[in-house]
Amino acid sequence: MSPILSPSELATLSTNPNFVLVDARNSAKPKKVFEKSHLKGARFVDPNLELADIKENLAEGGRHPLPEVKEFCKVLGKLGIDPDSHIVVYDDQNGANSAARFWWMVIALGHNKIQVLEGGIQAAIAENFPLEKGESSNNPVDSYPASEWTLPIASMDEVAQKAGNPDFTVIDVRSAERYRGEQEPIDLIAGHIPGAINIPLTENMDEKGRFLSKDALHQKYSPLLKNNDQVIVHCGSGVSACHTLLAMDYAGLEIPSLYVGSWSEWSRNNMPIGKTSQP
Repeated sequence: MSPILSPSELATLSTNPNFVLVDARNSAKPKKVFEKSHLKGARFVDPNLELADIKENLAEGGRHPLPEVKEFCKVLGKLGIDPDSHIVVYDDQNGANSAARFWWMVIALGHNKIQVLEGGIQAAIAENFPLEKGESSNNPVDSYPASEWTLPIASMDEVAQKAGNPDFTVIDVRSAERYRGEQEPIDLIAGHIPGAINIPLTENMDEKGRFLSKDALHQKYSPLLKNNDQVIVHCGSGVSACHTLLAMDYAGLEIPSLYVGSWSEWSRNNMPIGKTSQP
């Protein structure tokens, strides 16, 4: 199954009795945004409260550390998701917001029947998929039966050991300006992890904001992923990095390690800071 679903396929798939549509848009008040308008039948997930376990001290895991597996399994149960569910998740930034993070978390539990809606809610609207307003239309079931994350996760210490090592590749998917340390609109310190290379997630998409073809993405990333266990991908807080992991999976490549803490954790722990451009 492709991890990307074209908006033209959504209406047909929505008639599947096991179909579950999840709205993962993020904003200052995501629930209010959802209740104002969402795709018909969608179920609401709060990216900050249900896809992360944010600590008071952001040095502990960064801005969006993963929740405990058992807690996320409860979230899936609340959404009516079980091992037979065919999930489609969307946001409003073609997966670069929180849809790809939800996708990664579900895949990491071993559930492969999940797709990200290409083009997000805007693309579905353009295909005349109906909208509705009001509360989430959940059909709760038991907590999802899983006990661990099965995809590779890198710790800050592991990144520190491998960044700059010629046998490993650490990819920073933030904008080039943030990578170079020219600006930092979110975290406290500008710059990048020394030794990391910069491949902005925007390079996964064309001028219309849609994913590049599988062949183009394969050509882009396959030279770096000859050994996927030697590649670590990160961003600001472990959310948008999942967009690049999604692009790699879409290209038919293995999913490498995710550094969940990302720059938001690294920059708050007195770690080395790089502020030079790539060669």
